[in-house]
Amino acid sequence: MVGRRFTVLVVDDSALFRQRVTRILHDRNLHPVLQACNYEEAVNWLLQTRIDLTLLDISMPGKSGIELLKLIKNRYPGTKVWIISNHADEHYKEYCLSTGADCFFDKSLDFEEMENRTAMFCNDFQKSEPAE
Repeated sequence: MVGRRFTVLVVDDSALFRQRVTRILHDRNLHPVLQACNYEEAVNWLLQTRIDLTLLDISMPGKSGIELLKLIKNRYPGTKVWIISNHADEHYKEYCLSTGADCFFDKSLDFEEMENRTAMFCNDFQKSEPAE
């Protein structure tokens, strides 16, 4: 029997970045991978689908990733949120982690670590989910 699927939401205003992350996750058999380019699209996915992991950029047009982080942690506390940003200075990192982010990655330096940790998280999730 197969358990519930692990669902990832990638939220970033860069289509190129979203496609890169989605391709990497698909190559590791992690799917479905949903994409949103801004706060509003991400909220629409959250209303429609149970999201297990959100990979979230800080800077987006309109409302920021930090605002979305707060919403997710308030309304969907079971959803893990990993910030992936070019704003990787200690101030942003500390603020995001204290606001509820589960991890913080520098887009420029930590991409491979984010990829590996996502695969481990999915494996752990699949082991912990009861079979249907």
